[in-house]
Amino acid sequence: MRVPGGVKHGRRRRKILKLAKGFQGKRRSCYRIAKQSVFKALRHMYVSRKLEKRRMRQLWMIRIGAATRRHGLSYSAFMGALRKAGVALNRKMLADLAFRDPEAFAAVVAVAEEARNG
Repeated sequence: MRVPGGVKHGRRRRKILKLAKGFQGKRRSCYRIAKQSVFKALRHMYVSRKLEKRRMRQLWMIRIGAATRRHGLSYSAFMGALRKAGVALNRKMLADLAFRDPEAFAAVVAVAEEARNG
C-alpha cells in the first residue's frame, strides 16, 4: 500500500523554498532547482565562515608587522620575543593595540625588546 506523504512532504518543500527566498527566477519557485541552489549556498556559507577567520588572522598579522617595523623589529622577531617574555596577548588584541593605541603598543614592543636582548 502506498503511504501518502502530504504534510511532511509539503513542510520539507516549504522549508527549502523559504531558504530560497531572494533567489531569482526558477531558483526561487521551482523546488528541484531551488533545492540545488540552497544546498550550494549553504555549502558556500559554511566554507566562507572558515575563510573569514583565516582572513582576519592574516589582517591582524599584517597590522602587527607594520607596527613592529616602525619600531625596528620584524613580525617574527617580535612574536618570538613576546613568547620569550611570557606575554600572553593574542594577535587580535595586539593588532587592536597597534591600530587604536600606538603608545600602549610601543610599551609592549619595549617589553619584547627587553626580553630579546636581556
